[in-house]
Amino acid sequence: MTRRLISSGSTFEAEIGYSRAVVDGDWVFVSGTTGFDYATMTIRDDVAAQCAQTLANIERALQQAGATFADIVRVHYILPNAADFPACWPVLRERFGAIRPAATMFQAGLADPRMKIEIEVTARLRRS
Repeated sequence: MTRRLISSGSTFEAEIGYSRAVVDGDWVFVSGTTGFDYATMTIRDDVAAQCAQTLANIERALQQAGATFADIVRVHYILPNAADFPACWPVLRERFGAIRPAATMFQAGLADPRMKIEIEVTARLRRS
């Protein structure tokens, strides 16, 4: 069984001691990911825009792991304000509508008050 670590390049990974994603055998575990644009280290105020950026960040990690959104089997959404979740639904439906992974939404505080959504996914690589 092989284990491979995926990095986003964020300094927090080394400072805190985690990886953006871990590939372990056929499984890909993507850490909770937020809407920061890692190229500029900025985050937009709009929850739907943060959701879209978060999914783009997750997609990059999945690509590095050799996976796609179609491989996602589980997703966790974490929002400080549950009332913000419906504003994300159009973005989520666009990316997950055909895939329809198992999903759970939690309301919880996040590490930075600018963050309005954090998403964690689990994917399983398909073997041809």
